[in-house]
Amino acid sequence: MSAALRFFSKQQPLAARLANRTPRAMAAAVRYNSSTAGESITVREALNQAIDEEMERDESVWLLGEEVAQYNGAYKVTKGLLDKYGPKRIVDTPITEMGFAGLAVGAAFHGTKPICEFMTFNFAMQAIDQIVNSAAKTNYMSGGFCKCPIVFRGPNGAAAGVAAQHSQDYASWYGQIPGLKVVSPYDAEDAKGLLKAAIRDPNPVVVLENELMYGVSFNSSAEITSKDFIIPFGKAKIAREGTDITIATYSRPVGFALEAAEKLAKEGISAEVINLRSIRPLDLESIVKSIKKTNHLMTVEQGFPQFSMGSEISAQVMESEAFDYLDAPVCRITGADVPMPYAQNLEALALPDAEVIYKQAKRVLNVE
Repeated sequence: MSAALRFFSKQQPLAARLANRTPRAMAAAVRYNSSTAGESITVREALNQAIDEEMERDESVWLLGEEVAQYNGAYKVTKGLLDKYGPKRIVDTPITEMGFAGLAVGAAFHGTKPICEFMTFNFAMQAIDQIVNSAAKTNYMSGGFCKCPIVFRGPNGAAAGVAAQHSQDYASWYGQIPGLKVVSPYDAEDAKGLLKAAIRDPNPVVVLENELMYGVSFNSSAEITSKDFIIPFGKAKIAREGTDITIATYSRPVGFALEAAEKLAKEGISAEVINLRSIRPLDLESIVKSIKKTNHLMTVEQGFPQFSMGSEISAQVMESEAFDYLDAPVCRITGADVPMPYAQNLEALALPDAEVIYKQAKRVLNVE
């Protein structure tokens, strides 16, 4: 879709846009309240809290992107932040990803800490030179003189009904680049802890979220309520312990893997689910440790099969001591090797779900 079409397709009627700035609407646009232990919190609220807490903690942190300010964000992740921090720190940009990503990278070189939001990482392809060449490589090329403390964040992977050009998973794309750190949260804990860690990191970090997870609620722990709660990069989480097969995945498919593991458990099959969280650096140690226990490995992702995250994990496992513990070849579950269909029935067939994971786990274990 052209920039012009994207602009006009997103505009509200004038009356609605003006209504959003009335005193009543402004009062309703307060930031999300901080959560307390035991309460539920959505991924959207967790991201909002992470940005709010880090902007409060460090005046050099600021945010820019399309509709992040007056519209409170396309997905309402930045709700209330303009009212609290003002237009100098919450900046609406024109629809030009290459332009505002370059501006953000330059500001990071100058010592500020930008959070650069893309309405979707599919649009970030317009800015990939800024991310891969300018942000990722300049610290190395300058001999460590020129740091680039920047966060690139936004929804990644398939949503619903957005077809071939707006459904791609970029984990393996950015995960290949030296100089970048790449994370992909699943739940609210991941979202808050990883984003706060990304904002505090002195290097460029790509945070790959998922649009369909923004409104999903999770229980809030005592840990997540702390303003110093961060999740270190390169540390996976064992989302469910098991003894028969390891399922390594990230982002939305973690939920599908947990659902499949529950179904397998009813048949006496114990599946261990690893929420990778961190794409680069990858926590190979946790995967290897799990394989030594289960002797089987499946990877699950929504991206394309060739040169995928599953391909890289399989290669690293083969090159490690875990290879000798495998009782079957590694099984890669991915999206279909086709551009994402627009038709709802075909879209469903193009993406792995809990049923696909369940059936493939039984095939790997040679269980009828």
